[in-house]
Amino acid sequence: MRILHTSDWHIGRTFHGVDLLADQARVLGAIAELVAAEGVDTVVLPGDVYDRSIPSADAIAVCNRGFEAIRAAGARIVATSGNHDSPARLGAGASFAAAGGLYLRTTVADSHRPILLADAHGEVAFYGIPYLEPEICRAELGVPQARSHAEVLTAVLDRIRADAAERPEARVVVLAHAFVVGGIAGGSERSISVGGVETVPLQLFTDLGADYVALGHLHSPQTLAETVRYSGSPLPYSFGESSHRKKVWLVDLDAAGPVRVGGHDLPAVRGLSKLTGTLDELLTDSAWAAAEQHYVSVVLTDYARPVDAMRKLRERFPYAVHLEWERPQTGPVLKYRERVRGRDDTEIARTFLTDVRGEPSESEMQWLTRAMAAAVREPEAGGAAEPAAAGTGLTA
Repeated sequence: MRILHTSDWHIGRTFHGVDLLADQARVLGAIAELVAAEGVDTVVLPGDVYDRSIPSADAIAVCNRGFEAIRAAGARIVATSGNHDSPARLGAGASFAAAGGLYLRTTVADSHRPILLADAHGEVAFYGIPYLEPEICRAELGVPQARSHAEVLTAVLDRIRADAAERPEARVVVLAHAFVVGGIAGGSERSISVGGVETVPLQLFTDLGADYVALGHLHSPQTLAETVRYSGSPLPYSFGESSHRKKVWLVDLDAAGPVRVGGHDLPAVRGLSKLTGTLDELLTDSAWAAAEQHYVSVVLTDYARPVDAMRKLRERFPYAVHLEWERPQTGPVLKYRERVRGRDDTEIARTFLTDVRGEPSESEMQWLTRAMAAAVREPEAGGAAEPAAAGTGLTA
């Protein structure tokens, strides 16, 4: 059996406020084309199908079209819920969906009940473990004392191990959505530490004896052990992932012997670029031409903050999504006390305004001077007198 491991689709996610549905539809289409080209029998998707527990109608439509394209390409689909998904919503209609080749595992009760699919060598048992929140599932798992992800996952894996022992001839594939020790976060994952310690030991999976463990949650492709891997997300979801090469894993299960696993790169739908320079440099320098159709994060280094910078940048970089301004240092950095020594309040205020928004106009400075004078004016007649010096018996 040939298996394609993908995960963390996050359908409906935005990128710095930009809708990614069109990009997500394109990459799901590329996965479906790969399924057809490589003769994939089963696609496994361990969690975070959607980005929100209540996805939009458009997100549901994109996801359904992706499932349909993969199914039409010849593969069945086994998917679980992740920490971004609503298990109840994703799992609604699971029995009906299974009749069409989409197998959903979203409950603790079903996590040790395998989906049995067959090839020429016999059965393959797919165990789908949804994201497990200790506070919610520990009672159902019979471990009321559990506080960490490792404890509740251990309870589920014990159930899987017992069930698999009753199917000695079946090959075993496990899907899990967890943060396994040794994995590296890419920066766009949501923390799953609520309710206990979020990481789980790799040994839980290596000791299981499964033929392959397909992990979800971390967004970069990673090999923790030869048969324990993260596929990562199909698209980058933060500029911290700009160096990632997105991929899926192709897993071949024969009758016996070692599993063969190979990576297959996914097409880059749109690149990510981080640019630094003055506004004029970024708008005119041909060195930035390659980034014109990328999602762009910009750090401006102009001495004064440019006016309307994002609009101007988008004339050249229509997918500019993030902008910062870092005024360059023109000399050695001084401590605040050294910088203000010997300067009056008006000079200090002028420098502050210049630093945060540019040189103030003379009329602005006049308003500021009057406001400062009002703030430090003499007490009104009849106001409280200055207190006497302590311990002297003298009055003012």
